[in-house]
Amino acid sequence: MSSKYDERKTIAKTSFFSTFLDETRDGKKRLSIRAIRWLVIISIHLLFFLSFKVDIQILEGTLNGSRLLGFHLIDVFTTLEVFLATYHMPINMIIGTVSILIVYLLIGGRTYCAWVCPYGLLSEIGEKLHSILVQKNIIKERNFDHRIKYIFWGIFLILAFTSSYLVFELFNVVGILSRFITYGWSAALAWVVTVFLIEVFFARRAWCKYICPIGTTYGFVGVVSASRIEWNDNCDHCMVCHDVCFENHILELTKPQYDKQHKELGIKKEIVTSGDCTLCGRCIDVCHSDALNYTFRLKSLL
Repeated sequence: MSSKYDERKTIAKTSFFSTFLDETRDGKKRLSIRAIRWLVIISIHLLFFLSFKVDIQILEGTLNGSRLLGFHLIDVFTTLEVFLATYHMPINMIIGTVSILIVYLLIGGRTYCAWVCPYGLLSEIGEKLHSILVQKNIIKERNFDHRIKYIFWGIFLILAFTSSYLVFELFNVVGILSRFITYGWSAALAWVVTVFLIEVFFARRAWCKYICPIGTTYGFVGVVSASRIEWNDNCDHCMVCHDVCFENHILELTKPQYDKQHKELGIKKEIVTSGDCTLCGRCIDVCHSDALNYTFRLKSLL
């Protein structure tokens, strides 16, 4: 298997399983960031499952609302829905929501999407299948304005307010999968399969990019979060990072048209400021010039 230093590791040029390994410049093999993310997600949901099945009481509940060693954790969008539907917010919900906000302010808002959400794993598989079908000219690549997600975000909150019901939870593939992993089979899994097929045959990562209000909410948090992706001027603008990033508008700073501006201002490093970044690390995994990496904006204080 060739390394990213020998061949550009675009989605089309690599097998899916090869993306779970990375290689250093001196040829040492190691797990890729994608592999580490998958292990983290699987571990989180294994704890949900075991806490319910054998009562180990470590991580109880689902992604909508849970308890970690007895401490409440509540999804932020779920809290917004509940408040708009009931005009009431229990103290445990306030504590759980504040706790989650603090965590994601530190580790990055949409890290939820890449490092916690179980549907993200299915969506990444669907992304590869979609790429194969596009390569074979069986389907066409379709892209829409990523800001559509703000419309869906508003619609679901308005529906909660006007109906006094958590309407989004009927369509929430994240919640459906989380409950399936913890509690078992449900007919609602048919909707998860439907969304997956839409992503395979119609639009790449459609749920995550255009619809999911959970990711949109964490995106608002991500604008001010401390953990970021950092670019440096080793970049040779090969644009492979754009290929693997499903929110590739966030990597605008990697385009060659900004070279002159960077040189004039003496900019050698720059952070990705968009809240849409999930910090999935795919751009880091494929960068052959080591121009992208994680950074922590508060490290100077530490």
